[in-house]
Amino acid sequence: MGRKRAARREGMTVPGWAWWLPCVLAPVVLLNVAVAWFGNSFVSPLSFSFLEAKAGALRAYLAHRPSCLVEGHAPLEPVIDAAERRHRLPPGLLRALVQVESETRVHRISPAGAMGPGQLMPGTAAMLGVKDPFDPEPAIDGSARYLAQQLRRFGDVRLAVAAYNAGPGSVNGRVPRNGETEFYVPKVLAAWELTRPPPPRKAPPAVKPVAKPKPKPVAPARSKAPASAAKEPKKPAAPAENGRS
Repeated sequence: MGRKRAARREGMTVPGWAWWLPCVLAPVVLLNVAVAWFGNSFVSPLSFSFLEAKAGALRAYLAHRPSCLVEGHAPLEPVIDAAERRHRLPPGLLRALVQVESETRVHRISPAGAMGPGQLMPGTAAMLGVKDPFDPEPAIDGSARYLAQQLRRFGDVRLAVAAYNAGPGSVNGRVPRNGETEFYVPKVLAAWELTRPPPPRKAPPAVKPVAKPKPKPVAPARSKAPASAAKEPKKPAAPAENGRS
């Protein structure tokens, strides 16, 4: 009987991995749920991707939120337009990019840990000197500077947008096919068609006035002498006198 009870106890023994697995999963699940909740995005609770970036984004969000609750945020459109002009971007391109990246949501956090309206990754934000990626003015200015750098580097809007998404090292003369960027670039370009200002209308060609022929100078009519003076009547010759002898 003692052996049977011991065998039963051994059969009910919980394996060692079952004790530490919840300890490993719990922080990952909590992190993903917090990013999905505060960042207004869908993140799988069991995702082990970009854990460090997501943790950094969550810390930045928690540091930013108190001031945001007190001061609020100004409208994004004037900030975007000013950044476009300041960094000489094609009109409407930055607005289209922000629309695709975050749908103009200031507090957005992506499943990869990208932050703010322009979805800057923590490393990119640090490189650009953006201390608070959820503060619209410095965040959008950083996004504009980064996009302008890619435009100067590649000289092509498609490749610059691809580099903004995938990183310039991934763009070798073409849009990388990584399962995301090849769909991201057409979305931004399609949005740009709606945000870019319409081209100026061409003025109709000026019609040259037809030059009227100059009238030929008319010679002045000569004045005619009066009929009475035109021909004077000849005086009759005096009759010859007959001399008488």
